[in-house]
Amino acid sequence: MWNNLFFVLIGLSAGCIVSAGIFAFLTAIGLLQRLAAKTCTASKARLYEDCIVLGGTFGNLLFLYELPVPGGVILAALAGLCYGIFIGCLVMSLAETLDAFPILCRRLRLSCGLPWLIVSLALGKGLGSFLYYWFSVGSGS
Repeated sequence: MWNNLFFVLIGLSAGCIVSAGIFAFLTAIGLLQRLAAKTCTASKARLYEDCIVLGGTFGNLLFLYELPVPGGVILAALAGLCYGIFIGCLVMSLAETLDAFPILCRRLRLSCGLPWLIVSLALGKGLGSFLYYWFSVGSGS
């Protein structure tokens, strides 16, 4: 029994350390602050933080215990869309922090069409992910 309690303590501690690192990363790149500023809801930044923590917790519980997703395929597709939007915001925030797009535009001598570049990158990533999951799930692997 003491062995099991020890392993529970180690697992919870490791999970807390990893999640603290992820939230420190999100704070360092300013993702939540930028989302709140862009949507003019800066007063609700705390709500964004709570939603991210709850979403991560429930997602882990669904994954760990292999619980069925209520709502079936429709809700799973909606959740996947939300995950994709969040990851897209995360990547764009990180790219903006690292000034990747101004450097890319300077190197490519791109003076106009930046919105088209961003949309094409997003559509390519989305299509690639869709095809990857479609063929890996459909093939039974």
